[in-house]
Amino acid sequence: MKKIIKAFAGAALFIAAGTQLFAAPSKTTTVDSTSLNVVQALQNTYRSISQSLLPSVVEVDVSETKTYTDPFGGMTSPWEYFFGQGNGSSSNKNNQREYESKGLGSGVIVRKTDNTFYVLTNNHVAGSATKISIKLNDNREFEGKLVGADERLDIALVSFEAKDNSIPVATLGDSDQVQPGDITLAFGAPLGYSQSVTQGIVSAVGRSEAQMSSISDYIQTDTAINQGNSGGPLVNIYGEVIGINTWIASQSGGSVGLGFAIPINNIKNAIDSFIKNGKVVYGWVGVSLLDVTDEFKKDLGVSDFEGAFAAQVFTNSPAFKGGIKPGDYIVSLNGKRVTSTNQLVREVGNLQAGTTATFGVMRGGKRISDLTVKVEERASVDEVNNFKSWPGFIAQPLTEDARKSIKLEDKKVQGVLVTNVEEKSPAASLRIQNGDVITAVNGKAVKNMAEFYSELAKAEKTVNFDLYSNGGTITTATYKFN
Repeated sequence: MKKIIKAFAGAALFIAAGTQLFAAPSKTTTVDSTSLNVVQALQNTYRSISQSLLPSVVEVDVSETKTYTDPFGGMTSPWEYFFGQGNGSSSNKNNQREYESKGLGSGVIVRKTDNTFYVLTNNHVAGSATKISIKLNDNREFEGKLVGADERLDIALVSFEAKDNSIPVATLGDSDQVQPGDITLAFGAPLGYSQSVTQGIVSAVGRSEAQMSSISDYIQTDTAINQGNSGGPLVNIYGEVIGINTWIASQSGGSVGLGFAIPINNIKNAIDSFIKNGKVVYGWVGVSLLDVTDEFKKDLGVSDFEGAFAAQVFTNSPAFKGGIKPGDYIVSLNGKRVTSTNQLVREVGNLQAGTTATFGVMRGGKRISDLTVKVEERASVDEVNNFKSWPGFIAQPLTEDARKSIKLEDKKVQGVLVTNVEEKSPAASLRIQNGDVITAVNGKAVKNMAEFYSELAKAEKTVNFDLYSNGGTITTATYKFN
């Protein structure tokens, strides 16, 4: 006879072969009212945030026209390709075919001007789209227009028109205040499931490792983020947008609790720049920065300081005119402490062209007076190529390993090692080569990095170097500054 089992909350009922057996009722668990009030308050907070934010969160549907080469282009049938009939020898241009690739992501409404609404999303969502559709949480759809996109930041701004004052604009928070452990919610359309909400915490801040973009110090979160969440907002418990979800670290392609968002403070200026200029306008001062080792910092005389090393300065650049010298160790920008090269790159990029910036600098191992630099718009690659890098090489400490690499056995030889000599640079014009050891600047002997860069900074109009190479010392020609 067939046995039938039914499960109920609190008790189990068994019916078998004409006999009914009742299990003893399970013990009812009573939740402490005080504890329940705390949980309900938290739940009400999540509900309130979701109800407030979801009308500002959109699904971004995109289409992109792509091309491919059709090997059968111009033929009436595939057989012509194999038997040499018809127009099988047509050019690649005639064989080009177009197709439409579709995708989706998320976005958040961050600005409204009259009837124009502006949606912030990722560049990899909408930056190359030929058609954009914005879908609101009430399923209304609007045609979107790309206002501007930036590949470095991986952000894009899309606009749509609507005569509806009830569509809300999200509030932007202060991502500088975000700390590990903060509760966060992610909104968007993961895997196409529009208007989804997930919850977690901030796992870390300031993520900018080598595999990441140097232009952002990402917020890391364990809040579930999947494909389709890109461009959606990461929100704090006050309902404020603190980041734009942009990528995940995953071997499977699904969320494993390693999601990353661009801090909203890195984007605020870009929103204005998109609307005004159609692009992000980066500030530029003309310094080539280099990450340095602890051994390098020791020889430079800055072991106890955080900062960014100015390896070279472009001649006639804002930094050059403002007095920044090669070898300067930049420890502050506008009074804010510099902790890394990537941080300084980001913050200089956020400076407005035409404004002035104050740099705190150590030179020759000593703090000097702050330097004021007038910021310019970031030059294009072609424009930068017209500038010369001064001095045109990177000096390295003359360590034991460095001595072995150039087979320098004479311990009496002191100075700095020349590396990375650039073509058409001042160093190249003086016939300086990789592997040379600079022992003096303008006749003044130098024993380490601090002394070398201190003397180099003193060279105002002309400079020459004493070089030890191939067992002997020579003095270069004199380089004159324009």
